[in-house]
Amino acid sequence: MKDVLLVEDDESIAIVITAALEAEGFRVTRCDSIAERDRLLAGMRFAALITDVVLTDGDGIATLGRARAGNPSLPIIILSAQNTLDTAVRASDTGAFEYFPKPFDIDELARTVRQAVGMTADQGPDSDEEPAAQGLPLVGRSAPMQAVYRMITRVLRNDLTVLILGESGTGKELVAEAIHQLGHRREGPFVAVNTAAIPADLIESELFGHEKGAFTGAVTRNVGKFEQATGGTLFLDEIGDMPLEAQTRLLRALQSGRIRRVGGREEIALDVRIVAATNKDLAPMIAAGQFREDLYYRINVVPIELPRLRDRPDDIPPLARHFLHLAATEGLPRRHLTSEAAELLQRQPWRGNVRELKNLVYRLALLSREERIDAEGLAALLAATSRAPDSAESPRALPDAVGQWLRDTVPPPGAIYDRALAAFEAPLFAEVLGATGGNQLRAAQLLGINRNTLRKRLGELGLDAESFARRS
Repeated sequence: MKDVLLVEDDESIAIVITAALEAEGFRVTRCDSIAERDRLLAGMRFAALITDVVLTDGDGIATLGRARAGNPSLPIIILSAQNTLDTAVRASDTGAFEYFPKPFDIDELARTVRQAVGMTADQGPDSDEEPAAQGLPLVGRSAPMQAVYRMITRVLRNDLTVLILGESGTGKELVAEAIHQLGHRREGPFVAVNTAAIPADLIESELFGHEKGAFTGAVTRNVGKFEQATGGTLFLDEIGDMPLEAQTRLLRALQSGRIRRVGGREEIALDVRIVAATNKDLAPMIAAGQFREDLYYRINVVPIELPRLRDRPDDIPPLARHFLHLAATEGLPRRHLTSEAAELLQRQPWRGNVRELKNLVYRLALLSREERIDAEGLAALLAATSRAPDSAESPRALPDAVGQWLRDTVPPPGAIYDRALAAFEAPLFAEVLGATGGNQLRAAQLLGINRNTLRKRLGELGLDAESFARRS
């Protein structure tokens, strides 16, 4: 992995450059001053330097002599918003590898950095090397994702309400997290609430809190999500499923900047940024009276629309490799994807978007017997899961198997649960032990159970972990 030093005091530009270069496999270190640049160059070795001209403590070009003193062969790429002939000449006189006037094409900059450090195409995002640790919780440098990055950077220094739109699985919560982590409220809490998962009669209590005795069962005071998010960000997911009555309360809170707990009299001033998300088209819901139009305009101050995965196929290989790397850090076997397998992934429809891709990659990591996943192995798994979940003949393999087991086994009353659990556990444990080579600690971590519990159940089921070690 190659290190690049980025000297840029415009946070918005720095975020976009960092995301693009990390997607290429670089590790980016960023600073915003000449003094910090020189300190980093003295202590670390970098494959390339990207620098702005006008920095907080001086001229980035005039001081490049100090940067070159201990790094005579360091490729330097200069960026500047001063798009004058003089700036271009000065950049050329320094022997810079390239000069980019702002605004510049991020794809062209990424290609230039690769050329500057002598990287070949095989070392890029389609290689089998592990991806870089991402500075953002988002992966992808396609044109649609660059548009998302640009929108994110525009809301980092303000508290404008953001509405994230996109199909299920496109990464709406990740975008909300990025807005929080990179914005000025990063030191505060990030509180996410799925409004679709809360019963209608409890949603107001969840959001605004309640006082003791406010209703049956309210035995203590409850602090709601708004108060929990004080100083930070409140992410309201699936806001299109919020009941109308709760919409009214939410609108009042957003308009007044104050809330009142259920059953309470005291008004509480809000200090929170609101980010909402939905996978629904709210316009027809407004027309049908299912969503308040005034609330829509209140939350839709800055809309960010996320692209479908099938509309950004170039991002699929780096995403897949990113998920393989994550799977390995979570205890799954370390796997690598060949270029042919990556191309096969690009041709899939991905109705479930990034979430579907991640789930598939984790299955690959678990079930593949080879360290390198080739197109043939991938095709076999795709064939086994080829039916779309929304098709008329949606697969019901597990429920059907349970029903068949009941019909074939006919366990006595009172013993159905224990026997069904054993019948399910045996193949489950066998599959996981096979994937981990009989390593009981890793198997327990994957299953999310205690190692002693696993050992006990293996003995009760008559499974020998050592036999799986011998197979691997």
